[in-house]
Amino acid sequence: MIKQHLPNWDLHSIYPSFESNQYKQDKCLLTDHIKNFEKLLTETATISSEWLLKLIHVFEAASNTAENLSSYCNAIYTVNTRDNVALAQINEVDMLELPLKKLIVIFRAFLAKHKEDILRLIHNDEALVRYEFFIQESIDKASYQMNEEMEDLANDLARSGADAWARLHNGMSSTANIIWDDNTGERKTVIALRDLAHSEDRIVRKRAYTAELAAWKSVEIPIAAALNGIKGYAISLDKRRGWQSVFQKSSSQSRISEKTLFTLIHTLEKSLPVFRTYLNAKAKFLGIKKCAFYDLFAPVQTGNKSFKRWNWQDATSFITARFSDFDPLMAEFARKVFDSSWIDAEGHEGKIGGAYCVDFPLAGESRILCNFEGSFDSVTTVAHETGHAWHSAVTRDLPRFQSLYPMTLAETASIFAETIVFEGALEQSDDEERITLIEGSIKDACQVIVDILSRFYFEKELFERRKTAELTPEELCEIMLNAQKKTYGDGLDEKELHPYMWAVKTHYYNYALPFYNYPYAFGQLFALSLYSRAKAEGPSFAKAYRDLLQNTGRMSAENVAVQAGFDIRHEDFWQQGVAVITERIGRFVKAAGLIPDENK
Repeated sequence: MIKQHLPNWDLHSIYPSFESNQYKQDKCLLTDHIKNFEKLLTETATISSEWLLKLIHVFEAASNTAENLSSYCNAIYTVNTRDNVALAQINEVDMLELPLKKLIVIFRAFLAKHKEDILRLIHNDEALVRYEFFIQESIDKASYQMNEEMEDLANDLARSGADAWARLHNGMSSTANIIWDDNTGERKTVIALRDLAHSEDRIVRKRAYTAELAAWKSVEIPIAAALNGIKGYAISLDKRRGWQSVFQKSSSQSRISEKTLFTLIHTLEKSLPVFRTYLNAKAKFLGIKKCAFYDLFAPVQTGNKSFKRWNWQDATSFITARFSDFDPLMAEFARKVFDSSWIDAEGHEGKIGGAYCVDFPLAGESRILCNFEGSFDSVTTVAHETGHAWHSAVTRDLPRFQSLYPMTLAETASIFAETIVFEGALEQSDDEERITLIEGSIKDACQVIVDILSRFYFEKELFERRKTAELTPEELCEIMLNAQKKTYGDGLDEKELHPYMWAVKTHYYNYALPFYNYPYAFGQLFALSLYSRAKAEGPSFAKAYRDLLQNTGRMSAENVAVQAGFDIRHEDFWQQGVAVITERIGRFVKAAGLIPDENK
């Protein structure tokens, strides 16, 4: 990693501190909003448009305040999982929010009970029409909730159950470490070790991989307990709430049909042979017989140029310039993000791995967490998360319940931003750099399609087996290895896979969001189709794209796609995105000399 100064985010514009008057006042305000919501909801004598609109507005105010407080606490905690004050505040805000969760159950049941009257009001009131999708979705959700007392108990138990298990995973995974240098006693966290998967030196990559597996092995028992606890909790609740399957719940949360979900999965499965061809070509480029798991992120280079390393200033300047090529407004926003201390990019012990973007609705701002290590992958990660922030900014002026979009569309927006940066880099590259960049894009697609499919298989079997028993760390490793063999096939050495990916990926540890993985594949393929349209339409598409983002919280993902001119219910649509990746793989395979170059 390049030794450089990396930014830490500034949260003062959100709240100066936990002890600040602003933070304390918002905690009081949350309680007041919840009381007002309860009074309106439980003391109404007649149902009117004015009453319903006021109820929704108070609900929005309470939800915005709760999210602002919770996001602040979690932002502080995720950069330092040893911060006990932040952990205490997470618990306190969760406690303050509990009555709101109970009222949401009552609200949905009320809407469902008076469905005909409510829908009649909506159709006769222009102000309420804007909330039609939210209200209909709330009515549908009422079918999958327990009674008021049971839901209240479940939410209360989650704080000391599933949520506590998730925090255990955060704490263990952000601090797990192992001796790296016996002479100096230097230790590396699993997060730092995973960064070394980008090393040019295969000896370093393998050493880091071996050390990482040993580090995970040392904490496998508590992390396995966390995973068992979370999935067991989710299975029990889903059954009592009436979900017919975990796929029904997940597709509903993604705002797609189960048919669309399985059409996407089938498309991913059909693409596996071409990715295996890519991995075999990569092995030839690297001068090895077969790629191991620790070679997946290895940089590939043609010619005599050294691998380009990015410093922070160059990375952010490049992202801003590429966004400007597509939409000057998007570039202007990116400058604000980079210049306003909205990003925490420095990796260190105690900080969680990966990257995310979080919103603060009261402040009208976002923050981005990442672990920048100087590769082009790090550059595209920053672009990806800034794409999330841009999505939030575009929908910022909409009421809360018109701007809550599902993960499928959130990942479409972020990967579209990532695609803009990649395509811009490709246009500016020479022949040698171009193959390196193309390989980088295929490598990312391999993660988003092949590895995510393996995670989908893993989680599917985990849910099935967890219904009857807790799984040991050995069983979890076995399931993960089998899932990787099923997807990577002969593209990777079966003796050097990664059995602990179930411990690495934080996505498994969110009890409320099963199958957190496939929305990335959805976003990858949808974003490629959108980018193809952007190239065809030119500068005018920037506004069309902003309009599309504004619709993401007001309709299903399938209808958002229809607005963009696509039908995501059919495999043909998804194959368009796969075709773009297949073409890139063909260029890479040709460069590797595995098929003849007809131009020579």
